[in-house]
Amino acid sequence: MARTRTPQRILDAALEMFNLHGEPNVTTNRIADELEISPGNLHYHFKTKQTLIDTLFGDFERRMLGLLGGDPFERADVEDAWLFLHLIFETIADYRFIYRDLNELCGRDRDIRRRFRAILKLSMRSAADLLQALEHAGYCQNGASRNEPVIRNIVLVASYWISFDQVLEPGKEPRPGRAAIQVMSIVSPYLQGAAREQFELLAAAYRD
Repeated sequence: MARTRTPQRILDAALEMFNLHGEPNVTTNRIADELEISPGNLHYHFKTKQTLIDTLFGDFERRMLGLLGGDPFERADVEDAWLFLHLIFETIADYRFIYRDLNELCGRDRDIRRRFRAILKLSMRSAADLLQALEHAGYCQNGASRNEPVIRNIVLVASYWISFDQVLEPGKEPRPGRAAIQVMSIVSPYLQGAAREQFELLAAAYRD
């Protein structure tokens, strides 16, 4: 098996350490020590810590846009919605330092702030599209997809569930499936017919 190239090893180590300790608490020297390479070797590939952050944010952004920017659902059921949300939350979990340290990152980097705002706006559009697909399939009351507070609450919970969970349950791995159910619970009052039973069956599997 080919040895992982140094730039990717640096990115992998930085991501793991940022997620574990918080980006402000991790220096490039600490990353170099973890990899048992010299700081000069690290800075040969990434001139500054901000370059590392920008690269990781770009990887995160591509994954999110790949999920959020695809063709909208025409029709969907509860399992379709849960799976889509699960994929979103897996990405958030993989890059959770971005959400945990969001104010810090956006406060010092206007470009990251601009790009993250674009992701939030696209998330709101995707949430509305998903609700509309549930409506078209007859699983959700008409009008839910135009209910702005519901849409905002979906994106709000999606954006901050990771911080909530990590403060409430420190040391535990993120649980994307439970987060997906938490968001679906916002929609559950609007579900109708077989969708209500379908949601309860899914939710039961993720209750503590």
